[in-house]
Amino acid sequence: MSFKKAERAQLYLRCALFGPSGSGKTMTALRIAQGIAGKMGVPFAVIDTEARSASKYADRITFDVDDMDKKTVDHYICSMNDAAKAGYKVLVIDSLSHGWRELTEEVDRITQASASKNSVLSWAKVSPKQKRLVEAILNYPGHIIATMRSKTEWVIGEGKDGKTTPTKLGLAPEQGKGIEYEFDLLMELNQNHHALVTKDRTGKFQDETINKPGEDFGEALYDWLMSGTAVKPEAVITPSPQKSTSKPVKTTSPTKGDASLKERSVAIIKEIGDIVTAVENGQEHFTEEERGEIRQLIQSIKMTEDGLKELQTMKEYCVDELGKRSKKAA
Repeated sequence: MSFKKAERAQLYLRCALFGPSGSGKTMTALRIAQGIAGKMGVPFAVIDTEARSASKYADRITFDVDDMDKKTVDHYICSMNDAAKAGYKVLVIDSLSHGWRELTEEVDRITQASASKNSVLSWAKVSPKQKRLVEAILNYPGHIIATMRSKTEWVIGEGKDGKTTPTKLGLAPEQGKGIEYEFDLLMELNQNHHALVTKDRTGKFQDETINKPGEDFGEALYDWLMSGTAVKPEAVITPSPQKSTSKPVKTTSPTKGDASLKERSVAIIKEIGDIVTAVENGQEHFTEEERGEIRQLIQSIKMTEDGLKELQTMKEYCVDELGKRSKKAA
């Protein structure tokens, strides 16, 4: 029998803060991280993509920082690998939105270069990068607090003096659709630095509005995280196609003797071919132009372990797209 009594183990925090400019995302993340790191008696680190904005608070909060000039997914993962190897158990990522911007810009380039100008298929090429970033966050051997920008909207309302005044509202976070599912705690900040807890797996703060959450909030989170059964620590390094260097390096190609890798790649390519050429009730769901573009995307993928993951993600994407088109045609 494979079932056993469930018990909650000690956890690493995955917390995301999002809000418009000026809502206090950076400072809030730093203060929460300081609360957790203080309880642990360890230093914490920051991956800063916001033009060194975190360092403006270095006179009040002590931390180590990687000021990332290049803001690609590969550089995010490389920096996370460096932090893991250095032993940082608390890591702030400020912010994740630049990684998403890289992907959307790449989708635009692929779409404009395609014959069909169909951005849906462009995501089949780009999605593996987003998946690697999410896996890196989930596999990091420590607590992570990430910030995300949100799209901004101005509304006219009544101020304290009774006069009409514009108010800046944050909308959805600037990151991939469904990114909220990857975090244990999701907090939306407003211009008054109030945080609305929109998702909470601790069960302690759901739907609460917290005024300027800081070190005390971080300490409370840590107490909950450590209240479960202790687990044996594992030496986990975040997945990356790179070595841990300041610049991305190219993935090496497999040797000729790696027949298994080639066979698996060919099998997935065949499955993709079957999906995009599927006929239902005499109707094809993918056009010839789209199939040609998919062939070009496949040809650009190298026969490596990372390439195999890209092919698998592309297959999953095509399966989802086929399902959507089939349902729409029904």
